[in-house]
Amino acid sequence: MAATKILVVDDEPGVRALLRRCLEGDGYGVIESETVADVLTRVHDGGVDLITLDLNLGGESGIEIARLVRQVSDVPIIMVTGRGDVIDRVVGLELGADDYIAKPFHLREVLARVRSVLRRAGRRLPGDSPGQAPAAPGTVTDPEGQETLAFEGFVARPATMELLDPSGTPIELTSGDFRLLQVFLERPRRVLSREQIMDLVSGTAWSPLDRTIDNQVARLRKKIEAVAGDPKFIKTVRGVGYTFTPHVTRAVSPAASRQ
Repeated sequence: MAATKILVVDDEPGVRALLRRCLEGDGYGVIESETVADVLTRVHDGGVDLITLDLNLGGESGIEIARLVRQVSDVPIIMVTGRGDVIDRVVGLELGADDYIAKPFHLREVLARVRSVLRRAGRRLPGDSPGQAPAAPGTVTDPEGQETLAFEGFVARPATMELLDPSGTPIELTSGDFRLLQVFLERPRRVLSREQIMDLVSGTAWSPLDRTIDNQVARLRKKIEAVAGDPKFIKTVRGVGYTFTPHVTRAVSPAASRQ
């Protein structure tokens, strides 16, 4: 069976080599690239299961590469950004990137993000048995003993970063969207400041002018609120931050309770 292929796009040979060693050590096949022409050729030719994309390439814009890729393919994209590149990160997510990793990064985080994004996209992971078909996009697995968080008919599964609406239909969330939702689900009916949310979501430095959290909240509202402009779940607390109003219940499947 062919290895799951990851296209590493970065203009720094040292970073590409580091990611190659990390990913190949976990069983992935790795292709390296540093130009938009090469990226588009490889995406067009197929066989790429995920792209890690540095947004600060020396001679070309990672944002532009992401935009061009999205015009021709829905291959998952994980953006690699500098820790302070808030605007680029937001624009990248709005273009349809599936996740982001901030430099300097830990290799364990890279592997965890890659596995999570591939699972959500229904792509096969190294170690999957030959007879184990990857989950098709839009389907949801139910691992034994998985904890769930439920509110107003919605069901969230933190272990796999999945959210089902009241009809049981999966809602497409980026991992950033899910981390924000999980912050609210674990602290319902509490007023959270933007500073608290920023620290809980990413732990990155922020400034009073940083609108990242407001943008993420607006995006999450569009996905879970009946009317995003008149939110019932995520309420704005003027001058402070936000509060999640529904009652949240936590449960574990019977398989886990027997252990």
